[in-house]
Amino acid sequence: MFRPEDILYEDNHIIVVNKRCGDLVQPDRESDDALEAEIKAMIQVRDHKPGDVFLGVVHRIDRPVSGAVLFAKTSKALIRLNEMIRSGEIHKSYWAITESAPNPEEGSLTHYIVRDGRTNRSRAYDKPKADGKKAQLNYKMLGCSTRYTLIEVELLTGRHHQIRAQLSKIGCPIKGDLKYGAKRSNPDGGISLHSRRVEFIHPVRKEPISITAPTPKDNLWEFFENM
Repeated sequence: MFRPEDILYEDNHIIVVNKRCGDLVQPDRESDDALEAEIKAMIQVRDHKPGDVFLGVVHRIDRPVSGAVLFAKTSKALIRLNEMIRSGEIHKSYWAITESAPNPEEGSLTHYIVRDGRTNRSRAYDKPKADGKKAQLNYKMLGCSTRYTLIEVELLTGRHHQIRAQLSKIGCPIKGDLKYGAKRSNPDGGISLHSRRVEFIHPVRKEPISITAPTPKDNLWEFFENM
């Protein structure tokens, strides 16, 4: 799972890592093995800390998704970053490789997401629904290969499986995402969705921070990254 070379940015207050597809950010009911614990263990050994290491999860991305994940190393940073998440001051953009091109090639999507806890799946509706949560994103087509399309997504809300459900709703399922309509799985069992960039004002130093996560080592990802 986690390796020190996956660290994209670190200082005394925050750490941003490039999560690999298949890694959990936090433990769940099925597994205790998660990125959070591995980073804490690494910091404890590297920095020779005798006691517990503080590490707060600021945001999560799904297990089959790769890319930038932000953690707080101090309680002060965590409190401030959590407030920034609530107020929309942390900006996240994703790259998605999809099986179809969007029409139009650039635009905004607004749907109402209803989560089914039994199947761990969300459905996007055009009109408000009971228990539905408003979901918004901006998207732009960046390029295409003979079979696939690269879409950049600016996430405006943080709903369960939001990007996956909304892109599927407009006929652009993400490559490998069988749960949301992809034709076939990816060899590694993940999906071609990557947390590409996270931007925010540093919670302590008040300086702008912009972190870009390199895409997974894969021929198709490399093709799009080097376009």
